[in-house]
Amino acid sequence: MRRNSGRPLPLARHQRGLMLIALLLMLMLVAVGALAAGEVWSTTAKREREVELLWVGEQYRHAIESYWKMTPGPRKVYPTSISQLLDDDRFPNAVHHLRAAYHDPMAPDTDLEPITLNNALIGVHSTSKAVPMKRALFPARYQQFALAEDYSQWQFVFLPPAKPGSPGSTSAAPPNPAPFPGARTTPPGH
Repeated sequence: MRRNSGRPLPLARHQRGLMLIALLLMLMLVAVGALAAGEVWSTTAKREREVELLWVGEQYRHAIESYWKMTPGPRKVYPTSISQLLDDDRFPNAVHHLRAAYHDPMAPDTDLEPITLNNALIGVHSTSKAVPMKRALFPARYQQFALAEDYSQWQFVFLPPAKPGSPGSTSAAPPNPAPFPGARTTPPGH
């Protein structure tokens, strides 16, 4: 078949070219939309993990408080390990202050890291160095989380009441993002 450079392309060929361009534009728009949807999904997933970290951390803080309050006698003590929160054998029937040893929602393959003071478990924190998205509207005891530079600074610590016999408890992480003064973090299971 000969081509005549002076003749216009047949209409069918011209339409196929336009259809191909339209198809490529449509694919490009779908790809951009998928990228935007992926970003929204990623942000939503991170916010959900932050909510889960707040819940899990509060479970640990509450379990440590429960262990401390249930200590027989006037001299209250902290647990020395997470396993004591799972099975407190100080009583005839074991008490379970914590249902399970929860994983770190921000680093799912790891456990929350214990915070100890004089070999006593006073709290836990995440091991993640990712920057938090949540910066406000924390529960009162966790207001200092708004200043955290990473999730490892979200420390869930139980402190006993300041005065013996005072109502309520002062349960909070340290006011500064550094680890609790005198406390050390220990690898899970140690």
